[in-house]
Amino acid sequence: MELSTVFFIVLAVAAALTLVYFQYFYKNPGKKGSLKFILAALRFITLFCGLLLLINPKFVSKEYFVEKANLILLVDNSISMEDASSEEEVTKAVEQIKGNDDISQRFTIHQYGFGNVIAATDSIQFDEGNTNISNALSTLNDVFVNGNNAIVLFSDGNQTLGRDYEYITLNKNSNVHPVVIGDTTQYEDISVGLINVNKYAFLRNSFPIESTIRYQGNRPISSTVTVSINGNRVHQERIKLSETKNSQTLNTLVEAQSVGFKTIKIEVESLQNERNTANNSKETAIEVIDEKTNVAIISDMLHPDIGALKKSIESNEQRSVTLLKPTASESELEDMGLLILYQPNRNFRSVYEYLSNSGANYFTITGSKTDWNFLNSVQESFTISGSGQTEDILPVLNNTFGLFGLGDFTLDGFPPLKGTLADIQLNKDSEILVYQQLQGINLEKPLFAILTESNTKEAVLFGEDIWRWRAQVYRNEQGFDTFDELMGNLMVYLSSNKQRNRLELDYELVFDNAGMAKVRASYFDESYQFDSNANISINIKGKENDFSRVSPMLLKGSFYEVDLSDLEAGEYEFTVTVQDENLNRSGTFSIMDFNPEKQLISANYKKMERLAIKNKGQVYYLDKLEELQTNLSTSQEFLPVQKSRDNVVSLIDFRILLGLIALSLTLEWFIRKYNGLI
Repeated sequence: MELSTVFFIVLAVAAALTLVYFQYFYKNPGKKGSLKFILAALRFITLFCGLLLLINPKFVSKEYFVEKANLILLVDNSISMEDASSEEEVTKAVEQIKGNDDISQRFTIHQYGFGNVIAATDSIQFDEGNTNISNALSTLNDVFVNGNNAIVLFSDGNQTLGRDYEYITLNKNSNVHPVVIGDTTQYEDISVGLINVNKYAFLRNSFPIESTIRYQGNRPISSTVTVSINGNRVHQERIKLSETKNSQTLNTLVEAQSVGFKTIKIEVESLQNERNTANNSKETAIEVIDEKTNVAIISDMLHPDIGALKKSIESNEQRSVTLLKPTASESELEDMGLLILYQPNRNFRSVYEYLSNSGANYFTITGSKTDWNFLNSVQESFTISGSGQTEDILPVLNNTFGLFGLGDFTLDGFPPLKGTLADIQLNKDSEILVYQQLQGINLEKPLFAILTESNTKEAVLFGEDIWRWRAQVYRNEQGFDTFDELMGNLMVYLSSNKQRNRLELDYELVFDNAGMAKVRASYFDESYQFDSNANISINIKGKENDFSRVSPMLLKGSFYEVDLSDLEAGEYEFTVTVQDENLNRSGTFSIMDFNPEKQLISANYKKMERLAIKNKGQVYYLDKLEELQTNLSTSQEFLPVQKSRDNVVSLIDFRILLGLIALSLTLEWFIRKYNGLI
């Protein structure tokens, strides 16, 4: 206890005695007897305890303990370890270290196993589908922050996930001692590396395939690489590699000829006497989709604009144009993804009734034959009033337009459109693509506008003879590409009905192996706030077998997730359902028959050696385990350290002091009351 605290306690005693003397003896000198001394003692206890509460005296007790260094036994539990060693052999090595008395006296021993993730364990099972050494080391680096730490890594050094572990630098108080498991002989090998391919391809379009062919050896070789789709060869070439040129990137374009999932296989011819042929081929998949948009041009007249629009829209093979009369049936209109109304008149009444009921997206083009009175009465998007006189209106492009890209499209020097000299009033939120210019004067009136209000997407062009614009593009550029790109972007925008869904799914169409297969879902309530209390399940069915299973999706922070790592290779379809809600979404995915752990057969001892050097360790081999144990048990870096801990404790618990104060005040009051002193 500090000297100042003792001084304050003595001062509290003196102050309490002084107050008691003043109250009971100085002011009442005539009273005698034991009663006065009892009351004075009780008052002293009350005052002293109160002052003691204010002083709150404390004392410090020292606790001595021995702190050992941490010895972390980190075991690679991936499938590749099966070929490198046996579970019994590695288990025996781990138990040998744990049973060493000298090591036990120096270290607190922890055992972990890892594959995709790291976990504390006391058993060894080589059943993990991937190896992530970098994640295991980084996790331990975050957990064991204090004290000295020695990590003994049992692995073949072949990593299939995560960042390159040889560049990891641990804390200054930690070092890594890798124990190499497996054959360190480097055999001649040729393999297929990563395959880069898009998730989707459009029908009749070409899509790229990129892959790297790698070679490990010290002589020049040549081999044939074959690219197959669903078993049919689509590309083949001969490559030459050597010790210095040990990789080559393969690039090819393949046409998507039919709709559906397509399995892409890249295979390289095996070398003579090659030991590992499991990595000579690799598969991935792509989904070919027919995203064809059906566009209807509705008109009861003949005009060059109709032919120009049809040619421009169909320049993209994913779109088709159908010419319809205003008297087309509702079923014909329902088959269309987008309607273009060319110069509407009273014959379009049934078309506008369909638009009002269905909320379909449409594009209106007006001109000299448009019935303005009918158009003003049948829709509320815009209103036109005025003389209705036909004029040649020059276009002025709005360069700040931002709803979709304009590419290199420009209107400089373009011919005018035939429009109506009138007052145009847009009744919905809009963005103007082209303004009007009349006799050299820029008018603040739209010639081409996109209406953005409500869920229905609309566009309106207040002028005919747009064929002249397409012809002008050809005249300027000897091609229609710029104009067709503009129309294509307009079609994409108008035909898109993207609205926010309350149930959103996140998954890959193709998983290289089952260990990576996961489906995530985000569910929002009616106010579009994430709902963390939902009951969501997934029903999975195999396309090629009778597999079927219903599993709950577990909450993982801001999404729900299901782990599908136990599924076999194949194609699956699934439906995610929100219980107690009429809400579900479906999808399909494919799991490839690919085992990354079988791609390498030799232990990567060189990389493990670089890891050890970078982190103040030393690489060892399984048959030299005694050397590791000797170094650990004799190293001066890992000597146990005696430390002390200061425990600051209050001299008297405040609850006891409060109890004494209450008790003394109560006794004093009762004694005074009993003796008639109050």
